[in-house]
Amino acid sequence: MIEDKANSKTENSRRNFIKTTALAAAGFMIVPRHVLGGPGFLAPSDRLQLAGIGAGGKGEGDIASIVRGGKTDVAFLCDVDDRRAANSLKNFPKAKYYKDYRELLDKEGKNIDAVTVSTPDHTHAQIAMAAMQLGKHVYVQKPLTHDIYEARMLTEAANRYKVVTQMGNQGASGDGVRRLQEWYDAGRIGKVHTVYCWTNRPVWPQGISWPSGKAEIPKELDWDLWLGSAPYKEYVNKLVPFNWRGWWDYGTGAIGDMGCHLVEPPFRVLGLDTPISVECSVGSVYVDEFKRAYLPESCPPSSHVILTFAKTQKTKHEVQVHWMDGGIKPERPEELGPNESFGDNGVLFIGTKGKMICETYGKNPKLLPLSRNESDRTKITIPRIVNQEEGHYTQFAEAAIAGYGKMELSSPFEIAGPLTETLLIANLAIRGTDVQRRDAAGKISYPGRDIKMLWDKVNMKVTNFDEVNQFVKREYRKGWTLGV
Repeated sequence: MIEDKANSKTENSRRNFIKTTALAAAGFMIVPRHVLGGPGFLAPSDRLQLAGIGAGGKGEGDIASIVRGGKTDVAFLCDVDDRRAANSLKNFPKAKYYKDYRELLDKEGKNIDAVTVSTPDHTHAQIAMAAMQLGKHVYVQKPLTHDIYEARMLTEAANRYKVVTQMGNQGASGDGVRRLQEWYDAGRIGKVHTVYCWTNRPVWPQGISWPSGKAEIPKELDWDLWLGSAPYKEYVNKLVPFNWRGWWDYGTGAIGDMGCHLVEPPFRVLGLDTPISVECSVGSVYVDEFKRAYLPESCPPSSHVILTFAKTQKTKHEVQVHWMDGGIKPERPEELGPNESFGDNGVLFIGTKGKMICETYGKNPKLLPLSRNESDRTKITIPRIVNQEEGHYTQFAEAAIAGYGKMELSSPFEIAGPLTETLLIANLAIRGTDVQRRDAAGKISYPGRDIKMLWDKVNMKVTNFDEVNQFVKREYRKGWTLGV
């Protein structure tokens, strides 16, 4: 049995969300290092020495955004692909460069204060855990981890090692989710019982067979390091740098990519914890006119997942959250005019007295019908984060400089961990649709396509369909470990 250590701490953090401390907006006093003391503390008069692991693409943006806060020096850069790291190396010529994060942390650990992790999903947990075990503050891109077990371990580790943590769902620092919170707390839509979250993702290939043939590995790419803990496969064209998202060995599909931005608003506003059950349907892929393909390596082209959450202090009954991807959208609200946009990505809250909607990151929150917004006088009660999404990065840097426990953050692992677990529980149901059973006569069935899976949070397992529990904690390739 795995002890649920994070539960009470998570609840306290969520309650504190509606009264973010003045420190988040007003800064902090400069005090000597010896007063702060202990591992993981940095005097506010000092500058944050940052190591950027994953220096290209989103990593390039993450590093630059933290630096724009004005209190960070990029001391080290690390990437398995020299092509992806090129711009960051040009922007930060004084940074020392590594390809293997393990070598970086081993040789330079004493010279690093904080680490950004902006790598493919399947490598997040190992890098973040290694950094935390050295007492380094960590900023990790969404989703926090690839596996449910990894999310739980990182959440517990952040508390154990007393380090500042933040997940890269920058909408958590936006004004939008705070306005939704204020409307809900003021009773503008009554008690929510149903939420719909939808996205037009994936915008990468899904529901396809693994490419045949072997391609030449680019000389700038260390393919073995890129694979990391994933099973070894021969390099194929166009997997790197982006299309890995559609393969279960590396990515977490559309909900892993966008769920941290779209499920996050109801998760916070309603004070949700991990779900108690999950069920789903997925889009089919056919190899010919009559036969559906069996493609367990690849995420499906579309899915509709229903997550049921237990009653919270902010709801009257259980809550259902519907996740829809691949262009599937919920029924258009009757309160929305025929020419009023519903959006390709969004969230719809349905309460006992009304409805409200928002876009990705919680942006552009609106009460329905839209005419209600013109007369709305709901007071601002929750402090805002300066510069909103951009301030998400500054908030992390300032919290790391102040030291563990000195500042509130928008998405520390105690919040980001359970949110990530929730999205990955949804993926259990999605992956379960491809689980095969063969009876004594050799007939194949797919029992996971027609059940509601019951989730045991304490023991991290589905209790009524054991085949999917293999995905709760994957087996790492030989030579790789989470270090717990």
